[in-house]
Amino acid sequence: MSLVLLPASLGELWAMLGDEPGCAVFAGGTDLLVRKRAGIAQGDPLVCLERIPELREIHESDGLLRIGAGITHTACSASPDVTKHAPVLALALRRIGSPQVRNMGTMGGNICTASPAGDSLPSLHILKAEVVLRSRESERALPLADFIRGPGKTDLRPGEILVEVRIPSAVDFQVQHFEKVGQRNAQAIAVVSLAALVRLNRRGIVEEARLALGSVGPTVVRPREAEEALAGRRLSLTALRQAAELVRSAVSPIDDIRATAAYRKEVAGNLLLRLAVL
Repeated sequence: MSLVLLPASLGELWAMLGDEPGCAVFAGGTDLLVRKRAGIAQGDPLVCLERIPELREIHESDGLLRIGAGITHTACSASPDVTKHAPVLALALRRIGSPQVRNMGTMGGNICTASPAGDSLPSLHILKAEVVLRSRESERALPLADFIRGPGKTDLRPGEILVEVRIPSAVDFQVQHFEKVGQRNAQAIAVVSLAALVRLNRRGIVEEARLALGSVGPTVVRPREAEEALAGRRLSLTALRQAAELVRSAVSPIDDIRATAAYRKEVAGNLLLRLAVL
């Protein structure tokens, strides 16, 4: 059994990290503790961030939605600020795991786990999210796309934690959609997921489309050619079918126990067709 330390402030956390350089930091623990029990996670003692109030705040300022890394999926998806400025993120968070997992799991944990199937990640990519990383000595910010380097790999440095996610408001995108396909209707790991933001002009023509797919590459895939193909057109089934082929060309899935690569490619394109009926 591991010792669990519970800092009540960032000051206490820095002191603990200085005293225990080999520790493992976590918040909800929905991923770490499972891997710990399976013997595939290292680090001791465990340092839990859930009692640090600075990490559990959500507010909007200077045109940015600021989400504390310790916010649970349930709290984040229910936040009026999130549902107003980033509804596509709220949609994704409501599809994570089970109610129990959503009540414990956190924004920072889902990001730092860096799973190709992480449900929040496609939405955060198209929202142009930025992560704020802090240590005892310094603070830095970088785009989420630069922070996640591969499956389970991030740019988190020793002594750093993720403290906040910053998102520009997306209120001017009329179409905000998230959907995932899994092997069952609930508590499913995504076989393929799609997040979409589309801004239309007064005539219903696409001014900007942002698409991101999960579980079809080592990190989230942005099919830029498909986005560009939709610009200047209506979201008709014809336009979406043409863009869907570009989506299939952009992804590079693998065969695994949940699905074949060929199936994932087909579904990745098919999910885009859903935008025709929104």
